[in-house]
Amino acid sequence: MTSKKSLRAVLLAVAVVAALSAAESIGGKGPARAARSVHLKWDAVPGNAFYVEMTVEQSTRGSYFMACGWTGGYFGIQELGDGRKAAIFSVWDAAKGDDPKAVRPEDRVELLHEGEGVRIKRFGGEGTGGQCMLDFSWKVGEVHRFLVRAEAHGEKGEKTAYSGWLFDPAARAWRHLVTFRTRNSGKLLQGLYSFVEDFRRDTKSVDEVRRARFAHGWVKMLPPDKAWQSLMDARFTASRADWEARDNIDAGSDAKGFWLATGGATERHAELSAALPSVPMTGKPPADLPAAVFESSAAAVPR
Repeated sequence: MTSKKSLRAVLLAVAVVAALSAAESIGGKGPARAARSVHLKWDAVPGNAFYVEMTVEQSTRGSYFMACGWTGGYFGIQELGDGRKAAIFSVWDAAKGDDPKAVRPEDRVELLHEGEGVRIKRFGGEGTGGQCMLDFSWKVGEVHRFLVRAEAHGEKGEKTAYSGWLFDPAARAWRHLVTFRTRNSGKLLQGLYSFVEDFRRDTKSVDEVRRARFAHGWVKMLPPDKAWQSLMDARFTASRADWEARDNIDAGSDAKGFWLATGGATERHAELSAALPSVPMTGKPPADLPAAVFESSAAAVPR
């Protein structure tokens, strides 16, 4: 009799722990499958260069820490499902749909530059486009630096070339990973944002924290100004998929910059869609950028 009572007590305790750890989904139909994606929507003018410093403070398998996002592409680092780490740069095609093979050749992203050691492929499933991956052993707690350069191409500026530059701490040098070109009426860089995402989505990933800090953001304004604008203001937003966890997200700002967190025991204090407290400008625009960053790629032949 005693053993049966003990067994019931153990089963009850397991059930209670499971219930407490099963975060409620946005749709309210069963436990969440993934931690919610959280974003910083930067208050910035359109520009032709976008610079951000990002520090991952907590990570787990299946995490994407996206530093430089814009209308039509994004750039950041990932911890993959098997624990390997990588940098990723993606640009979307000038077409709708999710099947990369169905996109007409004239609507596909063109490859103008392929850096050493990168892997280039086409992607689908969330739109279609070109993707560049690099094995990159980034570290939690280390500052990583990202720059995207945009240049209008074509007789009427109907295309834009986007170049991804990553600072390599080991080599203490900037690396030109890739330049993709897409047909988008020469929109350059606008709609700037950063995010943290759980792409493992196996229910267990909901209970694991992902957190990153974003600082010293700059945008190089379009002519005739050509000056750099400091990113001092951002708005906190989040995705709304029915199968994502609803409440364990947060964001904030302090003298060191802005931060995003999702998953695990994260508790929300910031209001969604609200502007976060401004961060005073510190430092100056990046002064160590190679001259090649601003060299024209208009004459480059697609590969």
